[in-house]
Amino acid sequence: MRPTTRLWHSCRITLFTRDNCGLCVRAKSALSHVWDRRPFEYCEVNISSPDAKPWKDLYDFDVPVIHLSKASAPKEDPQLVTKAVKLMHRFSPEEIQAKMDQVEKSQS
Repeated sequence: MRPTTRLWHSCRITLFTRDNCGLCVRAKSALSHVWDRRPFEYCEVNISSPDAKPWKDLYDFDVPVIHLSKASAPKEDPQLVTKAVKLMHRFSPEEIQAKMDQVEKSQS
């Protein structure tokens, strides 16, 4: 049995969040709705964590933020954030899926 094209080009979504963030709860809900229709690899980074200081320096006032990449892409790197496909603050399941389509169709 061969993997479907969708599985072959699956996305990784990294959610940058913080403790006690109402918008982050809404973002997780939107991601959950997408997951029900279209699974993806998921990572979560709590920027309040001491080991996430580079991300806190970038996104302290912008969470929630999601980065979307191909599942096979290297791990997120704060130095390459300008190249990231991302959504910030408030986003819908439809916006997430549109960005997933963009990532899956990209060559890199």
